[in-house]
Amino acid sequence: MEIIAATRNTPGESSSNATHQAEWSLESFLQHHPAKFNGKGLPDEADQWLRDMERIYDAQRCPDENRLAFTEYLLTGEASHWWTSMKAILTDAHSPISWEVFRSKFYEEYFPDSVRYAKEVEFLQLVQGGKYVSEYTNAFKHLLRFNTMATNEEWQCRKFENGLRSDLKVLISSLCIKSFPALVERVKVLEKNVAEAEQQKKQQAARGLNLARNNLNRNRTTYARPAQPSNSSGSQAMVVTGQSGQQGVVRCFRCRGPHYKSSCPQLVGGKYCNRCRRNGHLESECNMGGRAAMRPPNAGRAQGRGGRAQAVGRVYAITGAESTSSGTLITGT
Repeated sequence: MEIIAATRNTPGESSSNATHQAEWSLESFLQHHPAKFNGKGLPDEADQWLRDMERIYDAQRCPDENRLAFTEYLLTGEASHWWTSMKAILTDAHSPISWEVFRSKFYEEYFPDSVRYAKEVEFLQLVQGGKYVSEYTNAFKHLLRFNTMATNEEWQCRKFENGLRSDLKVLISSLCIKSFPALVERVKVLEKNVAEAEQQKKQQAARGLNLARNNLNRNRTTYARPAQPSNSSGSQAMVVTGQSGQQGVVRCFRCRGPHYKSSCPQLVGGKYCNRCRRNGHLESECNMGGRAAMRPPNAGRAQGRGGRAQAVGRVYAITGAESTSSGTLITGT
């Protein structure tokens, strides 16, 4: 019976070994579609490529000699030339060429310790800042693998909380969540709620501002400013009397006088003569004396006995400078 059992187990063992050999073949390895490496990427990309290769090897339970052979097959370009020269150096030095040796030399070339330490410092100083929670989470997970300190999930949660914005940190710290996925999900919900609350505040503030503007425009007195004449010499106000008896009077917005605001005597530095009713000088500086006076702006027309409107005599007053420059004025007795 022992001989029969031994003969039965022998074919089984050979078939098992054949199955393992088939799993470790290059064809079965290429079915996982591994990426090739040319040595021109960033240090993070080189580290990620080697991690992906080790994940495939661990899933297939591939031995070290097969790992080295498969990895050499995926090296192209500059990376292939680098490993060829490195193998020559190791052979001359009679050093063993194994998977661990390749892994050590690979990190020395494409991911040195200086870059690794810089990544660790970046992780320890990582804060959310102006990033969204999803962006902050991705950066946290990416840099966490470069941390060399012994940590656990609770430590990761506290580190993640300390890097959050102050408004989110106040809301999440009191919950004392010790599960990292639950903490990330809770922070995302809080971020959404805070953003919605801020949006509602902005909308309410905009509505209040529009309401205040509408009330101000409703209570404001509307009036039309008199049109400025095309030939504005600034001398005096003009009074126009129409046939219907209606008067269009120019009014000052400061003293309500028959002149424009720019000619108002109440302005600082303004001069107005009460004798000749002109701007530009005072009554003491007027050269008209007591001989003439202007017709009042609001004077009407006198009615005659026969009912017809009689013309009212008009007296024109001019200054000495105007009389000297005039060529048609007759002066004398």
